[in-house]
Amino acid sequence: MNLDNLSREISKCKKCPLFKTRNKPVVGEGDIQAKIILVGEAPGREEDLQGRPFVGEAGKFLDKLLEIAHLKRENVYITNIVKCRPPNNRDPKEEEIMACLPYLKKEIKIIQPKLIITLGRHALSHLLPSKFKISQVHGQVKRLINQKTGEKQYYYLLYHPAAALYNVRLKKILEKEFAKIPKILEKIERD
Repeated sequence: MNLDNLSREISKCKKCPLFKTRNKPVVGEGDIQAKIILVGEAPGREEDLQGRPFVGEAGKFLDKLLEIAHLKRENVYITNIVKCRPPNNRDPKEEEIMACLPYLKKEIKIIQPKLIITLGRHALSHLLPSKFKISQVHGQVKRLINQKTGEKQYYYLLYHPAAALYNVRLKKILEKEFAKIPKILEKIERD
């Protein structure tokens, strides 16, 4: 499976009711050999119209955060847990997340990143096997080891950029935590 095939599969998806209200499904985009995948929650209005992740206001802020980390959008891979916009930007329902989660897992398998950055509570709670609260673990790096293969996967747990649009305190926290990404990646590559 490659990303083009996965995109076609997602564009035909009818596994949950969101396909009825979407304009365009939003598949991840970026470098297919990226060392970093950023995983958000779900597309918003602009993303739904353009069919691209993080292109609205939260996306503009994410671009600034990437600059702080000395990263370019085209050198990372950006995606969401849910591939279609929930109506009125509501939180995705559990069945919608479960319908899309296999797509995210395929993206991760194709890209094989060194670091997965979870943006917000939905990405955190569905990618890590424990009940962490983002307010308690933001800014932390977690390492999971696959019990069957011994492979390590690193996660950097961060607030969602959209949360910072309404809370100046979170904006400063995100800026500080994004600035740490180069050193985190350097440490992971030595491990």
